[in-house]
Amino acid sequence: MNVIILAAGQGKRMHSDLPKVLHPLAGKPLLGHVLDTARKIGAEKICVVYGYGGEQVRNALNAPDIAWALQEPQLGTGHAVLQGMPFAVPSAPTLILYGDVPLIRASTLHRLIEAAGTGSLALLTAHLDNPRGYGRIVRVDDRVTRIVEEKDADGAERAIREINTGILVAPTAALARWLPGLSKRNAQGEYYLTDIVAMAVAESMSVVTVHPDAVWETEGINSKTQLATLERVHQRNIAAQLMEAGVTLADPARIDVRGHLGCGRDVGIDVNCVFEGRVELADRVSIGAHCLLKNCRIGNGARIAPFCHIEDAIVGPDSIVGPYARLRPGTELGRDVHIGNFVEVKNSSIADHSKANHLAYVGDATIGSRVNLGAGTITCNYDGANKFRTVIEDDVFIGSDTQLVAPVTVGRGATLGAGTTLTKDAPPDQLTVSRAKQTSIPGWKRPTKNANPKKKV
Repeated sequence: MNVIILAAGQGKRMHSDLPKVLHPLAGKPLLGHVLDTARKIGAEKICVVYGYGGEQVRNALNAPDIAWALQEPQLGTGHAVLQGMPFAVPSAPTLILYGDVPLIRASTLHRLIEAAGTGSLALLTAHLDNPRGYGRIVRVDDRVTRIVEEKDADGAERAIREINTGILVAPTAALARWLPGLSKRNAQGEYYLTDIVAMAVAESMSVVTVHPDAVWETEGINSKTQLATLERVHQRNIAAQLMEAGVTLADPARIDVRGHLGCGRDVGIDVNCVFEGRVELADRVSIGAHCLLKNCRIGNGARIAPFCHIEDAIVGPDSIVGPYARLRPGTELGRDVHIGNFVEVKNSSIADHSKANHLAYVGDATIGSRVNLGAGTITCNYDGANKFRTVIEDDVFIGSDTQLVAPVTVGRGATLGAGTTLTKDAPPDQLTVSRAKQTSIPGWKRPTKNANPKKKV
């Protein structure tokens, strides 16, 4: 199977400097969705016909299995397909897809390919209550005879409700024969790919039609409104798949999956959560409302409280994170670790049963088991030029408002008193305290505001 993807359009109605096919849907460029589907159907050759955005489009999605054909100037869909023909294998049929039609399903394309066989022209068509803007399928005695674009249609033809989606499969040799003969004598002055239907009929080639499982599969994106509409369609489909697999969603309309979300048994997800990249939730994981998880693994029975941000991190089994916690890249939590509200962890490992429940920063640290970090504890890991590591061994208790100036090690079983600024290693099983002597000043009066602020004192 050859696949030619038309992706040269500017998308003026997007009102953006970004080429239309690079606008994201579910976190992936529109063209990226189409390429993934082409690969699912086992395409032997994929050619992307590009134009507006030039190298920006190529650089964003270049891959070894893609051939690129520049359409310049852009003279219509027929002219676009002609640019891709040198890359097509003549003995295989050619499937035409569109870079701004991201939700076409592989199952629908398989049916279209099967209908085309080895020698037929197969069109993907749909019936719409309001076909405005689409080319119409003209039939005589139920046989397709041609496609007429709306701007070229008369009143009777515009009343037809069967529309052309643009997606088709054709014998490659026939395409190579038809495309050079296209004419641009039409309302738009372009070379219409749809004119090949009449050419096929003139050669007595069989023209067959297939309908998609859902109309939204064939909907293109030309504006931000259409992009938002298809985003919600796609997210509803993902939500339905998750629920069919046993995931409990508080509201299927309020979840965004922008990548891969894998879920074990008895997973629950509250409202307005966003999942980016590759996220794996093990059995019995609970995700609270308004969380963002990106490229992370959450272990069995872990609970993520609301308003947490977790990126490139691992959360161990039975751990509790949040609310309002942030786990930055390189974080790895062991079993039954508690990370509380307004705690930030970066590039650090925290072993089993340790806790940082309040207002702490843990950066570039290795923390052992059964460690307690008091409120306001921070690791001072950066001297303005270099990062240094803090090591806290097992069974350490750190009092509130403590600063650990790296590189520093706190020995096993040590205790740091509240308010300590640790600049040297703390020995194991001892109390280490660093604070100024407390002083009270008798007779001291708190300053008061001057009754006459203009008067100098």
